[in-house]
Amino acid sequence: MEKDLKKQLSMIEAGVEDILVRDDLGEIVLDSIGNNRPLKVKLGLDPTAPDIHLGHTVVLNKLRTFQDLGHRAILIIGDYTARIGDPSGRSYLRPKLSPEKIDKNAETYMKQAFKILDPAKTEMVKNSEWLQPLTFEDILGLTSRFTVARMLERDDFKKRFKQNIAIAIMEFLYPIMQAYDSVAIEADIELGGTDQRFNLLMGRELQKAMGQRPQIAITMPILVGTDGKKKMSKSLSNYIGVNESPSETFGKIMSIPDDVMIDYLKLLTSLNAVEIKGLEKDMEKGDLNPSLVKRRLAGIIISYLHSENDAKKAERDFDLVFKKMEVPNDIKKYVLKKRSKEETTIWIVKILVDSDMASTNGEARRLIKQGAIKIDGNKAEDDSMELDIESLQGKILQKGKRHFRKIIIDQ
Repeated sequence: MEKDLKKQLSMIEAGVEDILVRDDLGEIVLDSIGNNRPLKVKLGLDPTAPDIHLGHTVVLNKLRTFQDLGHRAILIIGDYTARIGDPSGRSYLRPKLSPEKIDKNAETYMKQAFKILDPAKTEMVKNSEWLQPLTFEDILGLTSRFTVARMLERDDFKKRFKQNIAIAIMEFLYPIMQAYDSVAIEADIELGGTDQRFNLLMGRELQKAMGQRPQIAITMPILVGTDGKKKMSKSLSNYIGVNESPSETFGKIMSIPDDVMIDYLKLLTSLNAVEIKGLEKDMEKGDLNPSLVKRRLAGIIISYLHSENDAKKAERDFDLVFKKMEVPNDIKKYVLKKRSKEETTIWIVKILVDSDMASTNGEARRLIKQGAIKIDGNKAEDDSMELDIESLQGKILQKGKRHFRKIIIDQ
């Protein structure tokens, strides 16, 4: 039993930022082993957006560890809490989402999450099951367990209060609702990023107040984005999406700064601490080129999210573009459809938007002005350019160094 305890604690504690309370963790794991009772490990996800990135996978990987150890992974879809939106780290009130939008986001979110988790071992529940039936009296009872002073201990609330930035009473309810999730499922452990520390501790407090054993709160480090400076975020355009193509993922990983590579290895791979330390020392001494480590990192991540063959192909495509300055063999096609038989030219900005190289006309213009657009290797420099449609047949449209489209004219 002692051997099993050490093994489990070693796997659970690997890569975590903090465990609250660490001494209690050993007790509940030992109790779990002795009584053959899997622990209930909770992770709450609010589907406020449809896609997830590698930053999200840090905590998903930890939940997968608990699955591999035989514990119960309970994924709480915050369809009800998403209507408020988690105020963690926010300097403003989030816009409300409709139930339909939340459900749609949840569907795509889960498909991506199951690239990490074992679907057969994942219990998925929506917190609307227990939050929606609460009466106003029930909610008043929950709010009576906490004080305004306690809420203002949160860094984001504290800053907004000092700066005289509005805090809606509704936002105070979010951590209480998340805490009630823990009560509803009688969670033994809750996982979250370091920005979730306050919410996780609220769960402990409410469980204790309602006669349950307080959950262990385990926080995971926040993954820095590809810029090497700020938290990975879609809004900052420094993210690597779980659903991105292997080639896109490979290219982005190769672009990350050398000084954040070790964090990526620690948080996104299963390499042990000794091996990672060895790689770090070899790079510091100059015996190992950081680009080789990035290639290995990219291979591990792509193999995990896709397959080993996808990882190998992504590396070959990367070498074609960056070493041999060639176009990848397998690139997406953009079918250019004429609006009429009389149409003979097309605006270059329209091509970029229609081919998904740019999301708006404004972005397309910026890309052209920045010199990021090429057609068959020739840089496009005029955002007012009208191109002869027939002459575009089979030509390669390129954005930056990694994005390509083969133009096919629909006759």
